[in-house]
Amino acid sequence: MSFQFFDPAKTLTITHGDLPHWEQEGATYFITWRTQDSIPHEVWKRWISERESWLRHHGIDPAQPDWRAELERLPEAQRRDFRRFTRTLEVELDACHGDCPLRQPALAQIVRDSLHFRHGTAYTLGDHVIMPNHVHLIVGGLERGAMLKQVASWKKWTALEINRRIQQKGRFWQDESFDHLIRDETSFEKIRRYIAENPARARLQAGEFIYGSGPDQVARTVLCAEPQAVALPNPTHRSQSPNRPLS
Repeated sequence: MSFQFFDPAKTLTITHGDLPHWEQEGATYFITWRTQDSIPHEVWKRWISERESWLRHHGIDPAQPDWRAELERLPEAQRRDFRRFTRTLEVELDACHGDCPLRQPALAQIVRDSLHFRHGTAYTLGDHVIMPNHVHLIVGGLERGAMLKQVASWKKWTALEINRRIQQKGRFWQDESFDHLIRDETSFEKIRRYIAENPARARLQAGEFIYGSGPDQVARTVLCAEPQAVALPNPTHRSQSPNRPLS
């Protein structure tokens, strides 16, 4: 399978919870999900409130499912300012709040095995990193409407298995996940670099994360590597649109 980017001529499905979710058949996504204690509750609620206030101040109703499309029509300076909300959450995640259970290699391996389980059949798994309290990945080739269901499946199975392993009950992952429809090659490569460099930004040591890159996942997966600059391989992909990626 090849990675395909957002095609403005194709049907787009938009759903909305605390976060918006854009889906398109065959498209490629950057997805993040996190453990239930990875961001303090008061920080999360303040972030939601401040982001919604910013949107309303700029004439955008955050309750509308297509608010991201309206955001794209703002001037570049305003879109750049909006991206600070994403950076704020990135800093919080990399601070390793909470118990950080995925720092244990055996538990991180459960997540890694789940990601690989249907690779090459139901989807194409791209670059990914399993951090102590969150997961970043690139995935493509999903059928229409399958992205959110696949994320829910990954989270459900890994939560059950990890809870069983550590003899714990209750919610393991946060309900909401972050997903971003990748719109062009520039955004694709930028996200790959972000994933590869995430362990170094979080100052992780060997044995505290799992990183994998490229379409040949078994050959290129780096288990618990030292945090350092990573030379990225070139996965097969096909650009569908030169448009700017969504913030």
